[in-house]
Amino acid sequence: CFRALCCKGPPPARPEYDLVCIGLTGSGKTSLLSKLCSESPDSVVSTTGADNIRKYWSRYYQGSQGVIFVLDSASSEDDLETARNELHSALQHPQLCTLPFLILANHQDKPAARSVQEVCLTKVTALVCQFVALVLPCWNLKKFL
Repeated sequence: CFRALCCKGPPPARPEYDLVCIGLTGSGKTSLLSKLCSESPDSVVSTTGADNIRKYWSRYYQGSQGVIFVLDSASSEDDLETARNELHSALQHPQLCTLPFLILANHQDKPAARSVQEVCLTKVTALVCQFVALVLPCWNLKKFL
């Protein structure tokens, strides 16, 4: 390793952050978290983003330092509208409104996927421009696990 040859001591520790990852059912939250944590997808408890679970999202906001909103970019117009409502609700929550947001436009490998530009032009991210946010494309992470 180059660091071992030229520097003394171990590399500095990477900072750790507490992030909240939210999104609708099937958007890819579990796959993303399992990849980020180097865990098997089977060892990550999936809440599936179902309607009955979404009302509890705010319980996990306290202490968060950032938000990852996973969006299925190939979803139907109705699901995009639901995602928009959930995203806007999160953006207006007092514990999240000042935090950086990362919006992952997931499932870019699907034929019906909207590009990042198309996602940015939809009503889904219209409110996001008022906040610190980044919209990035993301492909099916299960292929890489």
